[in-house]
This record gives sequence, structure tokens and C-alpha cells, in this order.
Amino acid sequence: MEESPIRFADIDINEILKTLPHRNPFLLIDRVKNIRADYSGIGVKNVSFNEPCFQGHFPERPVYPGVLMIEGMAQTAGVIGIKSVEGTEKPRAVYFLTIDKCKFRKPVLPGQTIEYHMRSIGRRKTMWWFHGDAKVDGVVVAEADVGAMLTD
Repeated sequence: MEESPIRFADIDINEILKTLPHRNPFLLIDRVKNIRADYSGIGVKNVSFNEPCFQGHFPERPVYPGVLMIEGMAQTAGVIGIKSVEGTEKPRAVYFLTIDKCKFRKPVLPGQTIEYHMRSIGRRKTMWWFHGDAKVDGVVVAEADVGAMLTD
């Protein structure tokens, strides 16, 4: 199967800040790459030991929380959706609607890089649904279907 053409090769942190309303400590992606015409793309999160969540999850053996990976998937999907809508000039609100078929397969540790491989599985007006695979070094560590709504 032939891949869809790339519309946006690399969305850096400055562009993400212009696109999403999220801010530190709850902006959970550092970059989005290879946003394609078929509404797919890859979000990137560099997991640092300095993340606030590691103060309590867990101090003796830090593990990146699965719920934050799901939020990272949703934020990646939000960037893909907003960037894909023609004529979008200003940041729009993105509201998380659903999480389905969520599975956590392996722990993510400080120093690892998570890639959120997201692809659209449906759209109706301002509502979007994506399937996401969170991968570390090419190995799936979590997966889920997420739904969101874009609003002005």
C-alpha cells in the first residue's frame, strides 16, 4: 500500500504552542512529524527524569504514567486534526471525548523517547477518532483509540 503524501514534515514545540492550548506541565509532546494527507502522524515525547510525575510515580523506580501516554496520544491527534483543517488561523479548543481499547504493554522509563503513531479512523464534522500506538524503540508500549472534538 502506498503511503499518503506528507503535508507537514516537522511541527516543532513553538508551532505546537501556537496550535494547542496546553502548557507546562501538561503539554506532553515535544514535536509532531510526518503529518500526512490521510490524517496520520507521529508525536514525539522525550521522557526526562525531571518530569513532575516522577516525584510520586514511583520515586524508587520511576515509571512514566500510562494515563500521560494516552494524553500524549490525544495531544498528537489534536495537532494533526487542527493542522489538517483548511483555513485554521487560531488555536482551537480540543476536548477529549473517548478512550477505547486501551492497553498498556510495557513500562516507559526516564531517558526513553515515546513515539505516538496516530492515524485517523473516523471523522464526523468537528469530531475525530484516532487509533494510536505508543512505541519506544519500535516496540509498542501502549495503544488506544481516542476521540476528540475541535471547537472555536
